[in-house]
Amino acid sequence: MAGFALKDPKRIGVAVLGAGRMAQTHMRTLAGIDAVEVIVVADQVEAAAQRGAEVAHAGRWSLNPFDAINDPAVEVVVVVTPTSLHAAHIEAALRAGKAVWTEKPIAQEIGDTQKIVDLWRETGLPCAVGFMRRYDPGYARAKELIDAGELGRIESFHAYSRDVNPPPLEFLLHAGGSFLDMSVHDLDLARFLVGEVEEVTAWASTLFDDRFTQANDWDTAAIMLRFKNGAFGVVETARHSTWGYDIRAEVCGAKNKVTIDAGQKTPATVTSGVNLQHDLYGDFFDRFDVAYRRELEAFFEDLIAGRTPLPGPEDALETLRLAVACTRSWRENRPVKLAEVTA
Repeated sequence: MAGFALKDPKRIGVAVLGAGRMAQTHMRTLAGIDAVEVIVVADQVEAAAQRGAEVAHAGRWSLNPFDAINDPAVEVVVVVTPTSLHAAHIEAALRAGKAVWTEKPIAQEIGDTQKIVDLWRETGLPCAVGFMRRYDPGYARAKELIDAGELGRIESFHAYSRDVNPPPLEFLLHAGGSFLDMSVHDLDLARFLVGEVEEVTAWASTLFDDRFTQANDWDTAAIMLRFKNGAFGVVETARHSTWGYDIRAEVCGAKNKVTIDAGQKTPATVTSGVNLQHDLYGDFFDRFDVAYRRELEAFFEDLIAGRTPLPGPEDALETLRLAVACTRSWRENRPVKLAEVTA
């Protein structure tokens, strides 16, 4: 991480940009990291900024994110603002010589993302992107097994994601499409666990909620992946589920397979007659609580140790290219090679 050194690894000044629900989740994690001191929380809504400062135990709050970035006591900027603002805030932080942790995506456009990747390479500053599933204990264990060769040559990947409730229309109109907003997590896992993808074929439709049609989007989709290493993959995605937040994955190798499935939330099952009953996870905050905490803890551990934090901007760019390829495949009704997706 050329060009970056912490002033005092035991006292790291942080600015948090954004104070919404996700930001407050991250603020609670930051408040529990001994080495972190949140200097300032910035949000354009005054009440949110004030509340965020309370949650993060910050020294002050601000309505101006650039004021927060340029505070001389700030060494690290945590970006949890609306997606359309990520790139501008990341760029300002890197140009100010600050390390960055940002929620995904960097941007919805490949060109805008590439600009940040180029700036990151130029500055050599630490910059990590919040693909939190990599830090979930189940996926992390799967990665360990795959890297250790326990599965043998990887043959197939299958990911299955169903949200409990679809987002509102206003969100859908500005989210860049469900391949970029939702499927992107499974696409990142495909790269993380198996490797780079050569070609995709995507099918999608609106089966239950006309708001997706209004947004020129879909609520149910299936993606076929052909990996460069010869493996194949399937990603199934839906924007609603009446039985809980349903997230699963499986990687099969020549010797063994690993399955990631945290369907049961509480480790207690009621047996009554011939029936079994247990609870399920309600949403992504619920299911990935540990992952949200660990991704930030790992980021600061890497900063203190002088390691390059991951996943980084290049991961964000490659996963965005995958999501764009899926969108193009669906709209054009054809397979799309990743080599085609350059802008």
